Amino acid sequence: MAILALEFSSPRRSVAVAAAGGVLGEVIETGAGFQPGNLFRPAGATGAFRMIEAVLREAKLAREQIEILAIGLGPGSYTGVRAALALAQGWRLARETKLLGVSSIEAIAAQAQSEKIFGRAEVVIDAQRDEFYLARYEITANGWGVVEPLKILTLAEVKLRAGVDGVLVGPEVTRWFPDGRTIFPSAATLARLVVKGEGLVSGEKLEPIYLRETNFVKTVPRKSDAG
Repeated sequence: MAILALEFSSPRRSVAVAAAGGVLGEVIETGAGFQPGNLFRPAGATGAFRMIEAVLREAKLAREQIEILAIGLGPGSYTGVRAALALAQGWRLARETKLLGVSSIEAIAAQAQSEKIFGRAEVVIDAQRDEFYLARYEITANGWGVVEPLKILTLAEVKLRAGVDGVLVGPEVTRWFPDGRTIFPSAATLARLVVKGEGLVSGEKLEPIYLRETNFVKTVPRKSDAG
């Protein structure tokens, strides 16, 4: 079972390949390029395909060998998650590959556990508009569990919680909370969760995790010059 995982929900995009034996390769895009090894800075959809080609070379696999596509569903960069979903859905149309979604919040909790951050941890992700996505986890050496489900809080509300009951973790968290721990969701962690069968969302119509309601404002018709 070969898995291709795409995690584009944060400023640090990544692509990984895994099988039952574990992760076979990962490519990470940062502001300076890819890490490790294949260092160049991609842009847009072309860059995403270059990342995929690089990680397939590292794993010594062909596209035809990929059986499952796993996508980080956010929350986070709505544009990034949409791009990953569009790429995966196009791939599925061409090759009938199975699609699975994984919460990027869950991936961050799993990554925190692998980095031995035990006890209470609040995963914090920028939601724009001076708001943040936040979910609280209890993390032990044996795993992690949700203590408080995902919600949106204001910056002031998160500041009141900072350092009170656990550590704040998440992408770029130290921009607002210097005592937090920076942890990005990674494609390698997504792939490991798929191998373990944990936190998966199946289906052809996967959607980004986005807690806000979509609102449309009707434009007031312009009066004609004659009126």
